[in-house]
Amino acid sequence: MESNRSTDAVTTTDRTRATGLLRRGLARRNVLRAAGAATLAGTSLATVAGSAHARRARGPAVGAGFPILQPAAGPTRGVYVPARPDEITWGHLPTRTAEPVAVVDSGAVVTVDTISHEGVLEDQGKDPTEYFTSFDVPTDRILDDAVGVAAHAEHDGPGPHVVTGPIAVRGAEPGDVLRIEVLDLQLRVPYGVVSNREGKGALPGVYPEAFRGVEEYAPYLNAGGNVSVFTEVVKSGGRYRGSMPGDVPVSFDLAPFMGIMGVARDTGAMVDSVPPTDAGGNLDITDLGVGSTLYLPIQVAGGLFFTGDPHMAQGDGEVALTAMEGSLRGTFRLTVVPRGGEGAPAAAFEYPFAETPDHWIPVGLSDPDGPENGGNETSLDVAMQTAVRHALAFLTEDVGMSAPVAYAYLSTATDFQVSQVVDRTTGIHALIRKADFG
Repeated sequence: MESNRSTDAVTTTDRTRATGLLRRGLARRNVLRAAGAATLAGTSLATVAGSAHARRARGPAVGAGFPILQPAAGPTRGVYVPARPDEITWGHLPTRTAEPVAVVDSGAVVTVDTISHEGVLEDQGKDPTEYFTSFDVPTDRILDDAVGVAAHAEHDGPGPHVVTGPIAVRGAEPGDVLRIEVLDLQLRVPYGVVSNREGKGALPGVYPEAFRGVEEYAPYLNAGGNVSVFTEVVKSGGRYRGSMPGDVPVSFDLAPFMGIMGVARDTGAMVDSVPPTDAGGNLDITDLGVGSTLYLPIQVAGGLFFTGDPHMAQGDGEVALTAMEGSLRGTFRLTVVPRGGEGAPAAAFEYPFAETPDHWIPVGLSDPDGPENGGNETSLDVAMQTAVRHALAFLTEDVGMSAPVAYAYLSTATDFQVSQVVDRTTGIHALIRKADFG
């Protein structure tokens, strides 16, 4: 549409605004150009942290009217498993030596409270009350169990994640499969955090270092000098959406899922919570939302299911480092499928496999053995090749296709997506459309 204003009618306010936009654009461009530089002139981290608190705009209470799911509050189904400080692990995953926090029958429904690590980590002050109130979150909208974990649980593993469990399933034995049906995922709070930390993400050594010392970016740097972007949940058009701060309005639909769902590995060594393995863990597959099913090969008696790393939304790749991390309450049905029995794909007895109502999802990891068994190989090529092999095996062994036709079909009609590139072990998963098979 052509403007009806002449050049002479441009006001001083217009010019000021345009100049501001240009300066901000140039600042962003210069930061990108300088991203590889070893140093950036600027203020100290203490000054950055202080200015961030001073510049945050105050407004209405975050999530006013949104139900906060404090421990034991609100409806639950089946066996309820809270996230108590003495019944979670922080930074590592349960193994064969872990004591279960609950024991259930095969086919049982469990409701599990999970806590996001964002807001409880050390670079954010390890004090959720102080951290979230700095973003105008009222104290009664901060989770009591998050406060309890920060104050009383020991962060004694190399990863960041707070993990709830494990839950033992009666009759589960090594060689079986645990079928995990995701029945419900409820937001416990109306906010989350997206973070980028030094040495991590898709561009380690570049960001967040290049953001430091740039006055415009000060509000997004936490006290540790890392980036933490507080993101509100808003309701728009009948849907909940994430709403990010900044001069350019941006929001997106939420799609909650659990970043971590796993079973215990048969080891006495500490298992880092970051890399996914053949027992599941930090798979970070966005499709594992409500209505999905994850199949995991059981390594120890009881299976010892655990979950954590709750995500409100994530793009495939998770490039900055984290998704929109926010605490969730998950409801699952846990069922044991004996080896040789029906109810799980053949591939699932050796490796993670998933499905949704629309897709079968073979999984490929660059290193399924984990660092405790020799280190992590970070290679999307390896992850891709593994995902293709598992997809081909599924189509030939479970569906009954001829291998040459199956390979051709994968090339023609199956999408292979990057699960994540930030967990050292990289992930690729296939989306095989069920509707294609009549």
